[in-house]
Amino acid sequence: MGRRMPQRTCIVTRAVQAPEVMIRFVLGPDGAVVPDLRARLPGRGAWVTARRDTVAEAVKRRQFQRAFRGKAGAVPADLPDRIALALREDLRQAIALANKAGCIVAGFSKVESAIGGEPGVAALIHAAEASPDGRRKLVAALHRRHGSSISGIPIVDDLSEDELDMALGRDHVIHAALVAGVGATGCLARWRRLRSFEGAGTAIEEPGSAREDGGVLPPPGGA
Repeated sequence: MGRRMPQRTCIVTRAVQAPEVMIRFVLGPDGAVVPDLRARLPGRGAWVTARRDTVAEAVKRRQFQRAFRGKAGAVPADLPDRIALALREDLRQAIALANKAGCIVAGFSKVESAIGGEPGVAALIHAAEASPDGRRKLVAALHRRHGSSISGIPIVDDLSEDELDMALGRDHVIHAALVAGVGATGCLARWRRLRSFEGAGTAIEEPGSAREDGGVLPPPGGA
């Protein structure tokens, strides 16, 4: 029999889940509740389902004080916002690492060429400010290559131009692409974690699927 993977219980919902879909919290030296995104910090941990609304509920219901047996100090009401910022930073760092590993191409023309080349792209990356026209043209390029057999390509558009500039070490990054390689899997895992925390979709669907929130490709002429 295979080795059983560890499970953790959410202090809010009491659901038993894999650590990968949860956030661990520990107490700092001053009694502050600290999110431990990598689950590596020492000390007793409290686990919460990695969703904004669940973390907010933990704060509202004083679940951290119960979990840490009264040793936790006041928990800031904006804890979910702080976690979201930390997850965005985690994604930015993952994109930077993927870039160093040679798994990122940037610039409209280079992205378009990567779509038509080998091994193709694992995801499109757009700055949040990217124009609908630029997005549509790159989607059309994907459909020219893959046609109706395309299963869907994730679209990462959660970061601003400034954040992408910082991640890639260059100015005015509007369009980029993630290509297959060592850094691609980890990068997409961090993106999915951020999207899940915000309650947004990441599922890979067939072309023509609705994509109102940045998760999956629209059809070439779609919104």
